[in-house]
Amino acid sequence: MNTKKLKIGLFGFGCVGHGLYEVLQQTPGLDAEIKTIVVKQKNKSRRLAPEWFSYDKSEILNDAEINLVVELIDDPDAAFEIVKQALCNGKAVVSANKKMIAEHFEELLELQKQFQTPFLYEAAVCASIPIIRNLEEYYDNDLLRSIEGIVNGSTNYILSKTASENLSYQQALQQAQELGYAESNPRLDTGGFDAKFKLLLLIAHAFGIVLQPEQIFHQGINKLGELELNYAREKGLKIKLKARAFKNEAGKVCAFVLPEFVSKNDKFYQVDEVYNALQIEGCFADKQFFVGRGAGAYPTASAVLSDISALRYNYRYEYKKRQEDNEMEASENIFLRVLLRHPREASDEVRSKFLDTEELYKNKEQAYTIGIITLAELQSTLTTEDVSAVLMDLPNSAEVSQYSEKFGEIAWLQE
Repeated sequence: MNTKKLKIGLFGFGCVGHGLYEVLQQTPGLDAEIKTIVVKQKNKSRRLAPEWFSYDKSEILNDAEINLVVELIDDPDAAFEIVKQALCNGKAVVSANKKMIAEHFEELLELQKQFQTPFLYEAAVCASIPIIRNLEEYYDNDLLRSIEGIVNGSTNYILSKTASENLSYQQALQQAQELGYAESNPRLDTGGFDAKFKLLLLIAHAFGIVLQPEQIFHQGINKLGELELNYAREKGLKIKLKARAFKNEAGKVCAFVLPEFVSKNDKFYQVDEVYNALQIEGCFADKQFFVGRGAGAYPTASAVLSDISALRYNYRYEYKKRQEDNEMEASENIFLRVLLRHPREASDEVRSKFLDTEELYKNKEQAYTIGIITLAELQSTLTTEDVSAVLMDLPNSAEVSQYSEKFGEIAWLQE
């Protein structure tokens, strides 16, 4: 198979951009080289000579010799304009900007089709785990039942420290910020937004359904309190922020991001620090588990490098599973077993929202309720800062049938 030489125009030279430069220097057989690097801040000290850098995006976008644009900047709006213009100019693109891709997925699909230019983004999901390529190639003919996992390294680091060192959430967050795993404003990660954007991309490749970010319910870890953390410690559990998507028997998909209790016999229990992990369940391949580093310069750069290598062979995503007639399952049809922490004085009101209550606890100020609740009801309850939820598990098919019959809901079945 013939390969082509790649001339790269790189946008951004932060942690990942510099990491990519270094790994390219160590892989001379790849036949790919950076020609120009566009950055924003002129006076910032950098580890390469000034002649490498430009401050004008047109020097990459209008350079006929550059046939690959690698976009590694923080600003999602600026990133979209760069990617859009690059595709329109017939240049292949590699990006790691999950927020930008999730918010413009439909338009990016159309641009790829219209201009016949490939757009790859393995690094946008789980850094070193090659999950998008696997969903595109290995699972292209398997009917997937579910995909779930830890997809954000920053929050996993924070939660790992609350478990292993008994730190409070705020102490663990501060430590993550000091080590560079969390930003000074970490809300994109800790609020669950980052995990939601990644889940949207996974759903597109796993099930062929293109969603808008607002269609996926999410709660991050920023509302976790000592009641939930102490409950996990007392029961020998850990809390993990997990993204989930499931297909029901009617072929509809439900997706959400929630903190979740995991026990010692759960594979996700051992996934700590900045590691990510994903479990895929297919009708034919059964369950398979992927784990790898989900943050850092070199793990993310390795995913970018993999996309660059694939483009030498003119690889592109085919989106084989995309189906126009598939829709999201209505959230009110989803039953969850959760621990819901709330103010003590709101106990009666909160309890009324549960279909079934299994455990109650109160102290002088706070309380928690454990039981079965619909996702829609949970979403309406989590509108204030003093209410937080952690998923216990998903009711089995027999329980779902029981609740559906009892409360007149349409069953969502999980085998």
